[in-house]
Amino acid sequence: MSEKVIVTNPATGDEIQEITLDSNDQINEKINAAEQAFLSFKSTTAYHRADLLEKWHAKILENKERAAEIITSENGKPLAEAKGEIDSALSYIKWYAEEAKRIYGRTVPAHVEDKRIIVTEAPIGVVAAITPWNFPGSMMVRKAAPALAAGCTFIVKPALETPLTTMYLIDLAYEAGFSKDVIQYVNTRGRNAGELFSSHKAIKKITFTGSTEVGKQLIRQGADTVKSLTMELGGHAPVIVCQDADLDDAVQQTLMTKFRNAGQTCICANRVIVHESIMDEFSRKLAQKANELVVGNGLKDDTMVGPIINQSSYEKIHGQIKDAVEKGATMLTKPLQDEKPEGSYFIAPTVLKDVTDDMNIMHEETFGPVAPLTSFQSIDEAIAIANNTEYGLAAYFFTNDYRTGIYIHDHLEYGIIGWNDGAPTAAQAPFGGMKESGLGREGGIEGIKPYLETKYLSIGRTQ
Repeated sequence: MSEKVIVTNPATGDEIQEITLDSNDQINEKINAAEQAFLSFKSTTAYHRADLLEKWHAKILENKERAAEIITSENGKPLAEAKGEIDSALSYIKWYAEEAKRIYGRTVPAHVEDKRIIVTEAPIGVVAAITPWNFPGSMMVRKAAPALAAGCTFIVKPALETPLTTMYLIDLAYEAGFSKDVIQYVNTRGRNAGELFSSHKAIKKITFTGSTEVGKQLIRQGADTVKSLTMELGGHAPVIVCQDADLDDAVQQTLMTKFRNAGQTCICANRVIVHESIMDEFSRKLAQKANELVVGNGLKDDTMVGPIINQSSYEKIHGQIKDAVEKGATMLTKPLQDEKPEGSYFIAPTVLKDVTDDMNIMHEETFGPVAPLTSFQSIDEAIAIANNTEYGLAAYFFTNDYRTGIYIHDHLEYGIIGWNDGAPTAAQAPFGGMKESGLGREGGIEGIKPYLETKYLSIGRTQ
């Protein structure tokens, strides 16, 4: 008998929809169908693929309100944020519709007179994606758009907490004209998807967004068939606020990057490192702003911070807060006062001052609406605190001194850095991390390269 999963609204605990999980046989059939479809799709023109992507873009834009409602219902984020996520997804489709026509080869000068050297790029093959629950729309599209633009076929396993967004967007891809074997979804447990995708010889590439722990497992599993891998893994983003920073701007940008999606983003602020001379004023202003954020059901117009996705995440976040307070941190914000529906999990935006290195929150990715503040005296001390982690995804700093800014940039060990900017993500820019935060990049001209194989042809003189 097929296993079923109930998708619930994390803001209310209410059931949204019951879905049936795919069996292993069904998943293998879909992979085999993708392999067969690749034989013809890889030969389509760049203009044909670009046209399909443009039509998909138009279908999503036409149904933007519905897509955003689905995101909010199954993820919990405020509706305005869900609409912003759809806008982000659309920007990636638009960008890679254009990049499809910019997959260039080149002619290389030969080392002898009677040879010609030609380099071309070819689609890698069937691509399998595993996507997270925190951005169920944009994370899927960010992988699908370049894969399809390159001429690959694509199969995705969405998070079981939020599968409905992916299912809806792919249904729109079919309406736009994509073959059902060219872009597909499967619903199954994450561990099962990892094992099937890694072992199936038809799959040439795996692209994954999620925890570093799971990413490492996929890397190990993929070694047996030498899979191409793109990994966007965990983060523990620092925010450095220098003495000369525009304080109000730094507060507002930190507030945005920390509490968007209830702090459940891989690039959100996790450690706020503030110069000791401005700590009191910065912490007071940040706490004041955090207290003004309205927590509630994302479908309500006034909601600014939605729920935590599930109980285990809720308990982890509370555990970090408890550990910090017991070790001497000061909570500057107020807890929630209102009763919340059973089966839902809400945490008030929380600002902790006097956080020290021995607290768990300084070393564990929080994935929740908690901003721990610690102070520094010198720039080198701030950089050392910022780099004191195995992660290297995103970092932020605030200064109006160009010399300080260049120095911080040069010494931070992060793939994405925002200088006076709490929202650095863009379709045209490469997104990805250093150290244990991942492999490869998504977005920009770099984002299509992982879906291409380089072929080198050396032509000798014919007689």
